[in-house]
Formats: sequence, C-alpha cells, structure tokens
Amino acid sequence: MKNHSSRRDFLAAGLALPAAALAKNTGPAPSRPALPALEPPEAGFQYRTLGKTGLKVTTMGFGCMITSDQSVVEKAADLGVTYFDTARVYMQGNNERMVGAALKRRRKNLVLSSKSSAENKAEAIANLETSLKELGTDYLDIWYLHGKSKPAQLTDEWLEAQEQAKKQGKIRFSGVSTHAGHADIIPAVIARRPHIDVILSSYNFSMDPSMQGLLESAAKAGIGVVAMKVMAGGFRRIKESDPLFGTLKREGAMLAALKWAIRNPNVHTTVPSITDMDQLDENLKSMSSPFGEKDEKVLAAQLEHIRPLYCRMCGTCSGACPKGLPVADVLRHLSYAEGYGDFRLARESFMELPAEAREVRCGECASCAVRCPNGVRVAERLIRAQELLA
Repeated sequence: MKNHSSRRDFLAAGLALPAAALAKNTGPAPSRPALPALEPPEAGFQYRTLGKTGLKVTTMGFGCMITSDQSVVEKAADLGVTYFDTARVYMQGNNERMVGAALKRRRKNLVLSSKSSAENKAEAIANLETSLKELGTDYLDIWYLHGKSKPAQLTDEWLEAQEQAKKQGKIRFSGVSTHAGHADIIPAVIARRPHIDVILSSYNFSMDPSMQGLLESAAKAGIGVVAMKVMAGGFRRIKESDPLFGTLKREGAMLAALKWAIRNPNVHTTVPSITDMDQLDENLKSMSSPFGEKDEKVLAAQLEHIRPLYCRMCGTCSGACPKGLPVADVLRHLSYAEGYGDFRLARESFMELPAEAREVRCGECASCAVRCPNGVRVAERLIRAQELLA
C-alpha cells in the first residue's frame, strides 16, 4: 500500500472524524464465587447492524483468542455484549470449549463466530462439526475462512463448504478473516458477494489511510465488517519488569485505539482481546466515551513509540526476503508474545511456519534486503523473534 506522509492527519481526520483443567473430585462441588460487580456503560451500549446479515451487534465485541478465564466471557455476556469470536485453532481447541461453556445458557441472544484454517472442503466440514460440538451449539452465526490474504485463497471448494453448511442450517452466514494484503483480498471478498457475508479484517490507527476506503466499499456492498487487531499490537499486558515497558505502555492508549476504530461507521463491530475484568471494564467505556482530542494526542504519541517495533501488515514485505521468510507473519507472531503477553500462542504460531522458514537465521545475513516504509527495524525484530520462538 502507498504510505502517506502524515499519519497525524490520518489520526485527526479518521472519517472526517486456557480454561483451567478440571480436577477429579468425589466430594461436593465447591460453590462458585460471585462475579465482580462491573456495570454497563452509563450512556448504554452502542449497536450497529452487521452488513446485510441483519444481525444487531454491540460495536465492542469480544475476541476470545487469548482468554482463559471463563468468568470474564460470562460477565461480558451478562452485561450485554452480543458478539463473541473464537476459532478452531485457538488454544488447540480448548478456547472453543471454554467459550461454549461460558455462553451456553445465553446462546440464543448472542452472535457467535468461529473459524477454520482448513485447506480443503472435507477438512473444513470436519472442523465445523468439531467446532459445533466443542461450542455446544447447533449452529454458528458466522463461520470464517481464516487468515487469508490473497484472492486465490478464496477457492470454490471452500465456498462450497460454506454454502453446504448454510443449507444444512449449521451456519447462518459465511465470512473471511484477513490479517494482511487488504488491497487485494477485500475487493475479492466484495466480488464474491453474496457468497461471502462478513469480513473480519485487521484495522487500527497505525494502518494506511487507504483502509478507510476499502472498508467503506465493503460496507456499501452489504458486507458485514468486523475489525480485529484494533489496538495495534496490544502491549496492554506488558509488565513493568520488561525492558520494553517504558516504550510500549502508554496510559489510555488501548482505550483510545478501540474508540478510534469504533468511530468509523463502516466498522460494525470489533473484537479486542480481553483477558480479565479490568480490561473488560475499560473496553466497555469505548461505547459511551467518544473519541476526542486527548485520545488523538495519545495515539499520535503511541504511534511514534511503536513505529520501530510494530508491523502494520501493509503487505510491502511480501516476498521481499531472498530466503523466502514470511516477514509479516513472523513479526505478527512476535507481537503475540510481546504485545499480548502470550508466549504459548506466539510459539505455536511460529512453529506452524514451513520448516525452511523456521530454520532461517537473520543474524547470518550481512544485511537485510527488506526495507519497511513505516520505519520498523525489520532485521532486529526478526532476530528477536527467532531468538525467542525458534
């Protein structure tokens, strides 16, 4: 994507704007502690309709990927959050099981989505059957083809799997999730309408302004738009003992980032990661506290601080490494460890790379052929990922 010179102007303008294991116990079941007394936003929840699906969703949804505390999911649903997102691959299947247990008695009032990374129709259908079983539901509201960045990955075989599942009543709507390659994949999704109903796309204050037009085009075509990666790497769980703390932890930056995404009317809902009650409480404020001048200043400062560290998934690095290293993927995996505070997820994601990519060591190169137009210190970040995850 083209890199615009003034990110500050973009911020100002916008749109002119693992569950714990159960121990065997033969005695009476212990009583469950009461959930903390969090309150809904004083001004109430904000709702939008998810494209032409007709599904009414809160603008702040719940991304369950790194959530291991079931009570946080339960509390969000009790307070009125209506959109919950998981995937077959999260926590090696344990995340779906936890989410299903948390939402079971509330299922009919919620919008529930999951994803499959399958490469063929048979595997995809098998994944769906497992997802339904683990989630304890007869159907998914949205079933996503997961993590695609190229139009060629929207195969007829996969779309046939989604259409079959719709006819069988096992899913209500079909979707595609994408981390990168937006300039190519979003128009391809629009072209597949009405076979694809929803797109789950990375979208945050650090990304190229052209994302505004892409999401607007999707929304105008009737595609439901769900935003992920809304906090630009997170860095919410970083500890004071971490040497990166002073650089990455900015008071109010995460809430400001979420409010920035929600202010876009073409974003119907968002799926920020939420791991504890404090994060849930903070995120709820995004629906009642409008994005303002203070938030703009916080994000402008945050952008400068994360510039050398955070990959914006613009696609510029695709195929740029002579050794074939998928640069953007490796940097995304590193962000799971440093930004989300989830080393296990980072390690698992890294190990899913092809063996030849995992064996590359950037420290052995005399110089790096990859140049990031956004200022990320690519070689340093790749070496860091390899030292931490390989």
